Amino acid sequence: MRLQFMLTWGLAALLLLGGTSARAQREKLPPDDYDLVYKTWPNIKKTNGGIRYIVLKPGDGPMPKPGEMASVLYKGTLLQGGKQFDAAQDPKKPFTFRVDRGMVIKGWDEIIQMMALGAKWMVVIPPELAYGSRGQPPSIPRDATLVFEVELLKIGPEDVKIVPER
Repeated sequence: MRLQFMLTWGLAALLLLGGTSARAQREKLPPDDYDLVYKTWPNIKKTNGGIRYIVLKPGDGPMPKPGEMASVLYKGTLLQGGKQFDAAQDPKKPFTFRVDRGMVIKGWDEIIQMMALGAKWMVVIPPELAYGSRGQPPSIPRDATLVFEVELLKIGPEDVKIVPER
């Protein structure tokens, strides 16, 4: 009886004091953005890291691995207001970067590794996985949730030429 009492109270204490497996992950989207995302895209999926996405076109190739070069076409807009702030949409001049090496925002490093070659996704990236509280003035305000359409064109070895940022 005493053992059962100790186990019951021990489990309760663990749950109350924050056992990591019992705690839900904190929502990364600001409340207004959360409401707008689910009103606009009710069937959107969510990654473990907090990025929302919709597969517009599935890919049929491999997925990029950390350290590989990835070439993409993309269009970036602000969730609030829909203003486009950047794009690379010419297949002859894709945006190329090394995956998971800090060359792009954290949200891109996470999501690109989930995409198969040839895939096109619409992704919603919360502020803390984008430019956060500093923003990217003047085109991206602080704490902005970003929406991208991203198409993974090419995965290559180290000798793939990197297209410099504009």
